[in-house]
Amino acid sequence: MDLGISGKRVLVTGATQGLGRAIAIDFAREGCHVAVVARRTDKLRELVENLEGGEKMHCYYSADLMEDGAPSSAVKGLTRNNRHFDIVVHNVGGTLQVRDPLSSMEEWYRVWRYNVGIAIEINSIVIPPMQRQRWGRIIHISSISAESLRGSGPYASAKAYMSAYSKILGRSFAADGIVISALLPGAFISDSGHWDNIRKNNPEIMKDFLRHHHAIGRLGTPEEISPFALFMASKWATFATGSLIPVDGGTM
Repeated sequence: MDLGISGKRVLVTGATQGLGRAIAIDFAREGCHVAVVARRTDKLRELVENLEGGEKMHCYYSADLMEDGAPSSAVKGLTRNNRHFDIVVHNVGGTLQVRDPLSSMEEWYRVWRYNVGIAIEINSIVIPPMQRQRWGRIIHISSISAESLRGSGPYASAKAYMSAYSKILGRSFAADGIVISALLPGAFISDSGHWDNIRKNNPEIMKDFLRHHHAIGRLGTPEEISPFALFMASKWATFATGSLIPVDGGTM
């Protein structure tokens, strides 16, 4: 299937491992010019060097997006000479190990900023050029926790906010030819990620979770989720703005 995105400029945040890395690789294979953002320069450089098309097609920006102004600086640093992004994938997120529902307001806000605030700051910069060209795609990586509200309360709440934000944003810019959506992955394996650590250190907890909550009976993989980001960025996604798409192994 021709996705119609060859030559498009793509930004992927949180791209050095797991789902973000898989998404960056898939977009490069489709002939896109991929810009990746994360904290570790060495990992970013290694990724860009190995993306299909090589360093001349792709670029990276090293930053801790939790720092004040860092999301804006990253986008501006990558869009010199009016080379704006056509497609943005917001993949930064996690619990930050904040799990207590009685955590301080500051901790709740920190989790919200990590999962939602960074995306809001970036969108305020990338959407106006999309409006001018009357074409754009924004894919937020939310979580099935936004619906099940299991696990970390602050994280699940932030992802529920992300899903609502995606719908509102999608409706707001639908007439401008910008398709905005969110993917809601279930539990999937990622090196050094939450479920990778549980698999290694508490296998019985993982087995119990899968038995009760994943109809498929196993964890997912980044490669099973990333194609959905490709499709939502494609020319075929024009009627799907504001969509929330579960990719969750039959989460129960």
